[in-house]
This record gives sequence, C-alpha cells and structure tokens, in this order.
Amino acid sequence: MEKRPTTAIIDLSALRYNYQGLRKTLSPETKIMAIVKANAYGHGDIEVSRTLEKEGSDFFGVAIAEEGTRLRQAGIEKPVVVLGGIYPGQIKEVFEHNLTPVVFDIDIACLLDKEAAETGVVKNIHVKIDTGMGRLGILPGDVESFFKRLKDFKNLKVEGVMSHFAEAEAEDWGFSNSQLNAFRECVECIKRLGITPDYIDMANSAAAVLYMESRLNLIRPGIMLYGSLPARHLKEKFRIKPVMQLKTKILKIKELESGCPVSYGRRFITKRRSSIAIIPIGYADGLPRRLSDSGEVIVRGFRARIAGTVCMDLTMVDVTDVPGASVGDDVFIIGGAGKARITAEEVADRAGTISYEILCGISRRVPRIYIET
Repeated sequence: MEKRPTTAIIDLSALRYNYQGLRKTLSPETKIMAIVKANAYGHGDIEVSRTLEKEGSDFFGVAIAEEGTRLRQAGIEKPVVVLGGIYPGQIKEVFEHNLTPVVFDIDIACLLDKEAAETGVVKNIHVKIDTGMGRLGILPGDVESFFKRLKDFKNLKVEGVMSHFAEAEAEDWGFSNSQLNAFRECVECIKRLGITPDYIDMANSAAAVLYMESRLNLIRPGIMLYGSLPARHLKEKFRIKPVMQLKTKILKIKELESGCPVSYGRRFITKRRSSIAIIPIGYADGLPRRLSDSGEVIVRGFRARIAGTVCMDLTMVDVTDVPGASVGDDVFIIGGAGKARITAEEVADRAGTISYEILCGISRRVPRIYIET
C-alpha cells in the first residue's frame, strides 16, 4: 500500500443506467431536474453533473448558491436551480454565475428585480409553495397576495412553481394526494392572475416512481439516481443499480488472546483467540460511530463484524472466521464482490438512519474514483 487505500468507487455507468431508466418512463414533455446538492449525495457533484449533462438532464438542483457557483466554474451549462433560496448578499453571485433562485420571500424578489433592472436582463425565478412540508415556501393562503405583488416586478419571470412532498415514500398516499391537490389549486390561482409558469413540479424520487399524476411536467429525482430508494417497497416498482462502493484494505491483523479489550470504552472483549483486523477508515470518513460493535463489512466474500468502537480514523474488525484473511485484503463497507454485498440501505438500517445520510456523510477526504463498467 503506497497510500491510504480508503476510497469511494463511483460507477458512472450505473449512474447513466439509473437516469436513462427513469427517462424512459416519462413522457417526452416531462423534464428532469437532477438533484446534485450535497456533493451529489456524496458522489461528487462535478463528475456526476458532467455525466448527467451529457445524458440530457434539463436542469440541476442544488441546495445553496455556493454549490451552483461550483458547478458553473466546472463548466456546467444547463440551468442550475438553487432550491434552498438565496441570501441578500448573494444577489450578485446569482447573476454573475447565471443561477436560478427559488423564491419564497418578497424582499428577496425585490432585490432580484432591482439587480436585473441594473443588469439589463429578465431573471428567471422559481417560486416555492408550502403545501404541507412546514418548511420553506409560501403558504396556500398567501399565494394570491404574493403573486399579485410579484407581478409588479417587470424584470423577473416566473419560470417555475414548485412544492415538496412530506412523505412521498409512504404506502398510504392520502396526505400526499391532499398536498398535490392543494398545489394544483395554487397553480390555478396563479394562472388566473395572468402568470403562466413554464414548469410545474413537485415529484421527488419516490413520487416519480409511485405516483404518475405527481410528475406534472418536471420531476426532481435525487436519491434514485445514485442507486438507492427511500423505501423498501419501491424496489418492486423500479430497477436501479448502486452507484457507489465504499472500500478500504486491511492495514494490520493482530492476534489477541481471549479476554483482550478492543478500542475505546472496551465495549468489545475477545471471547476466544481472535484475529482482529485494523482498517484505515473511521467516523471522520463517514463510517458511522453508531455501527460500533454491531456493523458488518465484507472481507473475502465473508461478512465480518466491527469489533468495538469505531474510531475517528481507524476501525477494528473481527476476521477470525474469515479464511485466509490477510493484510491488503479488500474490505467493503458499501458494495462488495460477487454475491456478497452490503447496501447503503443496510448500513443505514444498522445505524438507525436513512441511506441519504450515509451517502452524504462520506467525507471529502475519501477520494472518489470514477469508473465505467
């Protein structure tokens, strides 16, 4: 090992497979906004965006202006929508890098209109409506008054109107259906005011798969592009391929007698003569500390349990029952070889969280290696 072997392997072929698989289920009129916020859910926003731009993605969705600027500086040309809105100090950045802000505050709209007038352009914006998420967005009761004021801004064009489902992955679609109906009523209200957005969108990954009516004319897939789904029952609805494998190699193997403690807090005590492998990955890399003494990895096609507390940079694994385990062997935290595999969803289940957090949590100090399979 010439350098630290902890890497995230990103299969761009799988990314394209997932994108095109979704594209084939859509009508020609329905556009795609690929969500690449949070470093493309840990997969690397620049490489992912470059790949999906070549595949035909119509928009890219980011959370903050800084993410959008990063994509522009990397050469991404398709529209970049800043889903989390912008701050007053970012107005010039939005214009300089041609970012499309999501607006839900009339004061921000006023600042955008003023800058657009001074710049001599008409600025596209998307407006967010809160139909039940209780987060960002205009409440339905305020939609008419908000858009009436928005009509006064002659240098802004409402390119899109959006909302967001609170529980699109739920098997009971009662609440989601009420959200969709409320959104449609809001859109009709906006149209009666003489504003006709080009794009009406609400569907995230789960909604795009489960609820055809929610697709409207633009969808916003995120987690499914990366080969994970927000709920188990969705796997029967849509075939995807995991895009990331997180792997490292055995750094050292220690032979310990029965009764020896391992790692912080001595939560693991050997009950027999044991082979304990030290692997160079820890919670600073994105291996959840919640997997201490309970998570599993794959070594030589066998599952091996994490022994004791996950450390910041290192983790111990009990490889006593892995035949031939040796220094330099591959260790898969996510992924695997052959039939022996661990999914991001399994890691999330063991850690008591969701796959989104696991994937987004792979830190930037873990090199991303991009491959084609």
